[in-house]
Amino acid sequence: MKKITLYSHLLATHFLFSQIGIETTNPTRTLDINGDLRIRTTEITSNESAAKDSILVVDNMGNSKRISSKTVVNSYLKTVIKGQFSSSSLVDLNLLSNRVKIPFNLTEFDSNSEFNTTTNTYVAKQDGIYSISAQIKANTTVGVATNFGIAITKNGTIINRNSFANISVLGINVTPPVRQVTTLVELDINDTIIFEILSDLASITILGTSEDCFFTIQQIR
Repeated sequence: MKKITLYSHLLATHFLFSQIGIETTNPTRTLDINGDLRIRTTEITSNESAAKDSILVVDNMGNSKRISSKTVVNSYLKTVIKGQFSSSSLVDLNLLSNRVKIPFNLTEFDSNSEFNTTTNTYVAKQDGIYSISAQIKANTTVGVATNFGIAITKNGTIINRNSFANISVLGINVTPPVRQVTTLVELDINDTIIFEILSDLASITILGTSEDCFFTIQQIR
């Protein structure tokens, strides 16, 4: 009788720790299903916080695991950047071949850490469609009949610009000192974007204030 009791105990322990396979003779999990899984009904929870870490996912080996919703969102966090100058002082720039990079060196926010404030360059981490815009404002030294503008440059090539000469009326410059540019562009991983000033002048001065000179980059798809 004691032997039977011992065998029953050992058998129960074996079942307690065994793995069960459905459509497989070699289960690798507590329940290993080699096929589709269907759950006809599920209970609706009123606990909103449960959704933060109760998303069921399946990896490439078919293993079901739980992951937080925040992790899922962050795994494909779209680019959102706003940049400007770190100082509100005037920014003096020397032009080479009628163009110069705008040295934006501060980001108000950068969701994916893609804008290098040292090189003043954006480097895409994801393929996609992006909305890009920028604005600059010159000080009062830009004279009449002087070409002045801004450009968006992708991988060294200008893809969009807004550049024109100032005009005068009765000898007075009536052209606003602001230049703006906006475009949609398709970017691949590691494509670069910089912003440039275009002008006939050998040097130019723009304002450093964030409300006058800034840029934005937003991935929309």
